[in-house]
Amino acid sequence: MTEFAPRLFDSDEAVRHLGEGLLACSLRREEWTHEAHLAATLYLMTARPDIDVDARIGDLIRAFNESVGGVNDDHNGYHDTITHCFVAGVRRFLTEWQGGEGLAERVNALLVSPMGHRDWPLRFYSRELLFSVAARRGLVASDIVAPPGTSFSG
Repeated sequence: MTEFAPRLFDSDEAVRHLGEGLLACSLRREEWTHEAHLAATLYLMTARPDIDVDARIGDLIRAFNESVGGVNDDHNGYHDTITHCFVAGVRRFLTEWQGGEGLAERVNALLVSPMGHRDWPLRFYSRELLFSVAARRGLVASDIVAPPGTSFSG
């Protein structure tokens, strides 16, 4: 996979904007990047204890996708297994984090950590399984090894 340098955040407000924008479906489509997915997830986990991220993240992302004219089908839009793999990664990152409390500081550290890399789920899933319709539509068991802190293995 081609390695991309992550786009880092310059303020806590930029992270908060993504988290609250996801909830309100008020983001512009072009704002919804890989980095934004992770920033919004970390924000929801740390600043919005009223939201059960594991239970609601799929509905939140699907609703956002539809709000900007996207579709959630067998080939486009929301991908359940990738999303839940990254949710597990963000959770693991937060349990290991030894730095400060700033949102941007934590998100930027996450983005440069192994859990923030775009290809992190491929440590646990073969490409064939991860990009299958079954994995897009629902959480499938890992065919390599379960992501740390999960029971995603078969």
